[in-house]
Amino acid sequence: MSSANVVKDSWNEWSDTWYLKYRTEEAIARIIAAPASVFHPTTYEMIRKSFPDFTGKRILVPTSGDNHAVFAFHLLGAEVTSCDISERQLDNASMIAKKYGWDIDFQCEDTMTLSQVQSEEYDFVYTSNGVHVWIHDLASMYNNVRRVLKPNGMYMMYDIHPFMRPFGIKAKEALTINKPYDLTGPFGEVPTYNWRLQDILNAMLSSNLSVKHIEELYAEDGWFWVDDSTDEGEHLTTEEVDSYTDWRQNPSAAIPQWLSVKAIK
Repeated sequence: MSSANVVKDSWNEWSDTWYLKYRTEEAIARIIAAPASVFHPTTYEMIRKSFPDFTGKRILVPTSGDNHAVFAFHLLGAEVTSCDISERQLDNASMIAKKYGWDIDFQCEDTMTLSQVQSEEYDFVYTSNGVHVWIHDLASMYNNVRRVLKPNGMYMMYDIHPFMRPFGIKAKEALTINKPYDLTGPFGEVPTYNWRLQDILNAMLSSNLSVKHIEELYAEDGWFWVDDSTDEGEHLTTEEVDSYTDWRQNPSAAIPQWLSVKAIK
């Protein structure tokens, strides 16, 4: 079985199991109440500088995952297309959209090809946290991102900072090295990749996207450091969670946790 099929099959399974927590009524209600809360504040500020008004803007979100960014852009007034390799992720997101009467276009697409997406159709392409780890061919991804953008269209990424990847990150423990920074993968039975900063930026530049602005970001609060796959958070006080953002108490907080890059076609 090809690696793409392994990834697709895995996400189709995960979508109906552990990923359910991203589609609860409470999770969707938070997006409806405050769409901008889906984005890191600095990333959202970068977006708003280019798009003060989303009305009439066409936005593509490839590898849309939980579709929270998709829902937020729609609620903010944009015309949104959601693409993902997983049919179940799209089916589940589509059911939410139908429930609330949201007119969103869902397409099953590989981000490295975007084969059914027409060229020069979109004002803005946005990729969110967790995209790059599933991409084995960054050059193809960015060539197609550029292709589907209108002239002067904007691309923006928000993802885990590559500097986080070499470390075994545990709150308030000494930093330990899990792998060399240059070791990029693939890793695991369901293949993932730990791209370096140079890999991401060079792929953008090689596609003839013009990089305009970069922000290296820190977690909005201490919950970033809490493992949400366990019940760890239930036993922490507010003060303990807040202390995780202080690098003097939590050495891992000294490393930028997030990366946002803005580029123009």
